[in-house]
Amino acid sequence: MQGNLPPEAQEKLETLQDLQETAQNVAEQKQQTETQLNDTETALEALEGVDDDSVMYREVGELLIQTDYDEAAEDLEEKQESLEVRVEQLTKQETRVQERFEDLQEELQEMLSGAGGPGGPQGPGGAGA
Repeated sequence: MQGNLPPEAQEKLETLQDLQETAQNVAEQKQQTETQLNDTETALEALEGVDDDSVMYREVGELLIQTDYDEAAEDLEEKQESLEVRVEQLTKQETRVQERFEDLQEELQEMLSGAGGPGGPQGPGGAGA
């Protein structure tokens, strides 16, 4: 099919395919970030039920390091804020990519259907229907 397209239409089609791949990558990143955010929020909720003087550990690579309540809460809150910002950025990026995809798709459809100019097909039924 691509071999029969004009070069400009082929270029737009390739760009559409690239945008579709970008949209999938952004959606995957957003889903992973949302999962991390949910995990962090769950940890913060669990922390609320813990005594301030409880012994706690946090994972650092392969190690568990002892930490105190305040430090654990502060780390989780910072992580939560950071992840919320990241989700917001990815949502905006997702919207921009989707809008660009739709615009380009419309341009390509117009290019292909309107190739005949004003004398070309005029919808169902043709010109004098």
